[in-house]
This record gives sequence, structure tokens and C-alpha cells, in this order.
Amino acid sequence: MDALARWRILRLHVEDAIPLTTLARETNVGERTLQRWKRLYLDGGIDALHDEPRSDRGTRRTQQELITLVERLALTRPRPSIATLHRLACAEAGRNSFARPSYSTIRSIVQSLDPGLVTLALEGPASYRDKYELVFRRRAEHPNATWQADHTQLDILIRGAHGRPERPWLTIILDDYSRAICGYTVFVGSPSAINTALALRQAIWRKSDPTWAMCGIPEVLHVDHGSDFTSLHLEHTSIALKIRVIYSSVGRPQGRGKVERFFGTINTELLPHLPGKLTKGSPAPKPALTFAELDHAIGNFVAAYNDRVHSELGTSPKSAWIGNGWMPRLPDNLEQLDGLLLTVPKSRVVQRDGIHFQGQRYVAPTLAPFVGRSITIRYDPRDLSEIRVYDHDTYICVAVDESHPNQRLSLRDIETARRARRRQLRKEINERVPRAAPRDEIPAEPPGTRRVKLRTYEEDES
Repeated sequence: MDALARWRILRLHVEDAIPLTTLARETNVGERTLQRWKRLYLDGGIDALHDEPRSDRGTRRTQQELITLVERLALTRPRPSIATLHRLACAEAGRNSFARPSYSTIRSIVQSLDPGLVTLALEGPASYRDKYELVFRRRAEHPNATWQADHTQLDILIRGAHGRPERPWLTIILDDYSRAICGYTVFVGSPSAINTALALRQAIWRKSDPTWAMCGIPEVLHVDHGSDFTSLHLEHTSIALKIRVIYSSVGRPQGRGKVERFFGTINTELLPHLPGKLTKGSPAPKPALTFAELDHAIGNFVAAYNDRVHSELGTSPKSAWIGNGWMPRLPDNLEQLDGLLLTVPKSRVVQRDGIHFQGQRYVAPTLAPFVGRSITIRYDPRDLSEIRVYDHDTYICVAVDESHPNQRLSLRDIETARRARRRQLRKEINERVPRAAPRDEIPAEPPGTRRVKLRTYEEDES
């Protein structure tokens, strides 16, 4: 109760002469309390009716030895429960003839510990660093100054080869300044250098979709320590394209926090609306989407994401990347970029009818002078309708699979077709070759039949 409220009650006695006994009965305030308020008022006026703070306010009246014991136990792994701490504190108080602390006192001691101190003691330095260390959030100075690249395994099942469920992966290339998605690739299997290269190829080169404006060579590529990012191929490519590769600290994904947050956006905004979404604690769903359908859905989501307003930027990632207009740094041509990124080189000898590779035959008029010579081919695993031919490091031409000039084939399609053909052949073999007859179906030899030993050499006679 503040001083003004006390004066409203005391005024009835001071100004209206109502006895304190009557006032105490009507206001439920003790008569001795009213007498104390009257003395304070007569000595110092209304201001004297304020409560004076206690001299021990903010301090515990529990013995310091008990407080130290509770704090030490509360910072020990595994931490005892409050009930256990209260029992131990009461036992310690009994041994030292201290007043027994209440349960609420023990709980208040534990709750008053510094949360950072508790996290460091019970969860370790890594957890403390992630929760309480001061961080410096920086933003690149301009578009294409820094790109972040990372993979994630999506929480969804798709129909893979032969209808078997597969859990796909997603690689994202994100511009740090604008948060724009510059390139991506969806794949199954483990992350590899070729999947990273395909995402970088899409991010760097001009897109067929004119609304997807992001392209160019970044100044810095920020990646983790995965084997695909630490490969010699990426090192050679970064040197050739003059890209500085920076690796985040081991176990510190915060360095690539922006691309990590986009993965969270994919998992919360896109995947829940697709069939086959994986949910923790629930049985695995039946996959419904194909690889191509998932790729199409992610492409549409990326386009929408680049065009919508970002909460931290106040504008869309696409608008932030374009800015007032500027010219990104690009490779001289697509062949140069492919020669650096499509790192599936194979040596082949040019035959009279072309280059034989993966069961296909590739031809080009430019190959005529190279018949009988060894050359190097490079190919995109997603499209085997054509290959690029090199004489050492010199680009020669693009050779086309003339048997499928208008068909886009992938290495995955060819391997699937091969497995299907082998299964078909095995089925035909099983149908045409009869199984061995059971022993009880083999006719018995007549009694007295003498087995003749087959002699293969003259020396066998004995």
C-alpha cells in the first residue's frame, strides 16, 4: 500500500475525528498500524507514510555455507533435482546446527544462477557459444561479393528407380548481400563434387528464364569442410575463375546461417504441402512425387522466393541483387565454364563411326581428323544427349548422340534402362531353361546294371 492510500484512510481520523478503534474495525487495518501511521504523519507529513526499504532487502538470510553447497551441486553434471538439493541442504544444515532452508529458498538459489554459467557448466563450451557468445552479423558489401553454398537432405520421400522410395538432397547457392538464390540442384545419393559443380554452373551462367536475373562469378565462395567442397577440382576451378574459397569453422554452421535459414524455409513452407513429407515420430509415408516433379516444385518455390519481399531487407532478393543496374563478371563462354565445372572427364579413342560412351555413339564432322586418336570427353550426367570433346585441354567440338537427336537422356535413365534389360533377359532365361528334375523323378537304373568307368587316357587301364 502506497503513502496516498494510507493517507486516504488516516484522513478520516485526522480531519473527521473518527476514532482509530472504529476506523480499524471498518477498514480491516490493525489499530496499532493506524497508530504507527499517525505518528509518522505527525512527524513528517504524508511523505513519511512511504515504506522504508528493508536493510537486508536483496540478500538471503540463509547461511552462506548452504548457499555455496546448493550452487556447487546445481552446477554439477548431472544436475540433481530441486528436491534432492533441498534434502541435501537440510542434511547439511542439521550437521552444522543451521536453520533448515525451505524448498522455495533452494529453488530461488538455483533459479538465480547466471544462465550462461549454467549452460557452460552443464552443456559445455559449444552449447554456450551457440547460445550466449556475442556474434557479429555482417552483410556483403554488394551482390556477388560472397556466395554461400551448402547441402541438405530434404524431409521428403520420392519415387526413385523401380518405384523404390528415396530421400533426395538439395544444394543451394545463395548470394549473401541480397539473399537471392543464384542456383540449385536436386539429386539422390551422397553429395559429390559433380552435384556442387552443377549447382555452380547454373548459378554462374545466364538463365534461360529471363526473370531469373542472378548470374556471374562471385568474389568469395563460403562453404563447409565437406569432401566435395575440399576437392582438388573445386580448388582448380576457383583458381581459374578467380574465386576465393573460404571454409567455415568446423562445427560452426552459423557462418553459413543465411543458407541454413533458407533450408528451414523449404522444410516449413514447401515440403509440408507436397506428398511424401517425412514427419518425426510418424511412420514413413508412401512416396508419390517423381524426381522431376520435385525438381519442378523446388524451381517454382525458388522463383517465388526471389520475387517476394524479404523481412530483413525490406525488398525482394531479386530487386536487392539488381539494385540500380550493374554488370556481373561472367566467363567468356559456356564451353569454358563447362570445361572447368563438369568434371567427369573420360578418355576415349575416336572410332571410325564416332565416339562410343555409355552405350551411345556420338558423332560430329569435326572429329574426322581425330579418328584413331585418344581424346578427352566431358559430359553432364543430367543430359547425355551430347558430350564435349577436348584434345588435351583444347576444346574441339560438341558430339551428339545421333540415334536420339531430340531426346534428353541422363546417366540415371541409361542405368535404369540397363537394369531393366538385364532383368528381362534373366526372366527369359528362367523361362526357357528348365530346372533340374527332382531326385525322386529321375528313373532308377535296372537291377544288375554295371557302371562303366570312362577312360580318358590310355594309362587309365589297370
